[in-house]
Amino acid sequence: MDDDFAARLAVGDDVTVDERDVEMLAAIDREGSMHAAAQHLGRSYPHMQRRLDELEAAAGDLTERARGGAGGGGTTLTDDGRAVVRRFSRLRAELSGAASVTESVFPGTVVDRDGEIASVETDAGTVAAVTPPDASTVDVTVRSDAVALGRPGGVDPDDTSLRNELAGTVSEVDAGDAVVAVTVELDGGPALHALVTEASRDRLDLAAGRRVVARFKATATRAVPVDPSRQ
Repeated sequence: MDDDFAARLAVGDDVTVDERDVEMLAAIDREGSMHAAAQHLGRSYPHMQRRLDELEAAAGDLTERARGGAGGGGTTLTDDGRAVVRRFSRLRAELSGAASVTESVFPGTVVDRDGEIASVETDAGTVAAVTPPDASTVDVTVRSDAVALGRPGGVDPDDTSLRNELAGTVSEVDAGDAVVAVTVELDGGPALHALVTEASRDRLDLAAGRRVVARFKATATRAVPVDPSRQ
């Protein structure tokens, strides 16, 4: 499965800002003129000007042009233009984070409800999850960045907002530069994926065979209806 994506930021009814647009805006601000930005990016100046006109027709003035003089004039971004670049950067960071995490999926059956939160019986135990109305047979999904690992018996679940608590054994530890991906084989069979820091791995001495408890919020857990005939 390919987790690549193309971020797009809507700035009008029919106009969206994409990666090339942000590269153009950033180059204009950095280089100080449209001509210098076009040369730096290796793009056609007329094409860049047409694209900028389209963006500004939808989003307002993104650039401001200074007339010639001692400094020779030039073009820079307005506050609105810089705001568009920042918003796009935040969007891309959010999408990148979503694409880089793993989801654990547990098939289950709704056994009780408390408003939007349902109790779902899975092979790993009962899990509290945000669940659509009238759903009965569901897949419970948990993002790895929503899971906190700890030692068994270390925390009273009644004293935290982490309503879900499942015990298991670490089966795999995959360390990156600063973040560690941990796979936990839960008691009952399913695997749960978690992302922790290097400091947490060292503190908990996480390694294959280590017993742990995985905790996560009900509000960070989603139940998706499935066709019962699939079971």
